[in-house]
Amino acid sequence: MGGLDKGLVTLNGRPLIEHAIERLRPQVGELIISANRNHEQYRQHGHRVVADESSDYPGPLAGVLSGLRGSTTEYVVITPCDAPFVTQQLVARLSAALLTGNTDVAASHDGERIQQAFLLVRTSVTADLMAFLQTGQRSIAHWLRRHQVALADFGDCGESFTNVNDVLERDKAETRLQQSEVLR
Repeated sequence: MGGLDKGLVTLNGRPLIEHAIERLRPQVGELIISANRNHEQYRQHGHRVVADESSDYPGPLAGVLSGLRGSTTEYVVITPCDAPFVTQQLVARLSAALLTGNTDVAASHDGERIQQAFLLVRTSVTADLMAFLQTGQRSIAHWLRRHQVALADFGDCGESFTNVNDVLERDKAETRLQQSEVLR
């Protein structure tokens, strides 16, 4: 998005972060926003904001680490802010997969591939994630390989993982949102 803070990019007249909050809030006990800039704007949404400990923007896993460290619960669900169509079943399905698989990490599978930015993790993995990041690695996929990962099936709603990375994708998402509002 040309260096813009994605969470504040508007979609259908509202920042992307509002769409994420609207989808996730009913599914979780506490919502934490991981952001490295514009903290005051994010705080206006009524949730705690945490920042990466490193100032060199080491990628999404650093935000995951900040969320894990800031959590007061045993489990943390992770989603990017640029996915405005997250299913209302995200946490339920990830939880079922994690508990059934008796693992520390559950990932979403859209029927074709793993959606590695949509996770449920136990906070017990915090030390492992910190050690991984200290090696200089940043890849979610590489970090996931260190764990047994339970997969939650979202093949029936793979479109929930549509994300907004550029203006064209934002325009498509806006059209989709407007069409869904007409159908309501």
